[in-house]
Amino acid sequence: MVIEVFIAYQLFYRTTMILKLHQKPCSKLILIFLVSLYDKDYFILVNCTTFTPVSSIQNMNTLRRFLTSKHYHRIPLELTRTNHFEVKASINSIQGRFIVDTGASNSCVGFEAVEKFSLFAEDSDVKAAGAGATDMLTQLSKNNTLQIETWSKSRISLVLFDLTHVNEALVAHEATPVDGIIGADLLKRGKAVIDYDRKCLYLK
Repeated sequence: MVIEVFIAYQLFYRTTMILKLHQKPCSKLILIFLVSLYDKDYFILVNCTTFTPVSSIQNMNTLRRFLTSKHYHRIPLELTRTNHFEVKASINSIQGRFIVDTGASNSCVGFEAVEKFSLFAEDSDVKAAGAGATDMLTQLSKNNTLQIETWSKSRISLVLFDLTHVNEALVAHEATPVDGIIGADLLKRGKAVIDYDRKCLYLK
């Protein structure tokens, strides 16, 4: 079965999608994303094992209906003054505020929120780096539960480090401070799809 899919997505400017699929059912789908970010081009190759025929997609009409039919959870996102997407999430049943950051390799919580979320911290040799800061000391907290709207996971590991520089930057732009970051590890685990136009996140 021949499938040709090319999706070109240029962040912050416009979205262009060219999708060509044969009408018969298929078992393989390859997505190639071209993402331009900070004047650099990145190619992302996603190999999916199953896919619904295009006729079924047309009947569903919308991305939301299609993903919902695949048992994804729809999570509204808030776009901040700093152009970050934020979401409310609960760690160990305690709600907090988090930046959704696809560029962060690990999900993180600030040292100041350790007691808030009842986290057990272990020493770590890993050094963290972020915007405006490098070689920051970290700790690790294992076996936590995380819930975002109706989506939840257990046995979550979180990196703990000083988020002061992040929150100072947010406050300087009149944005609300956050408790942590939802990073690529959790987004990958939830097979995340982000709808930038409608400001929502889908997790499975």
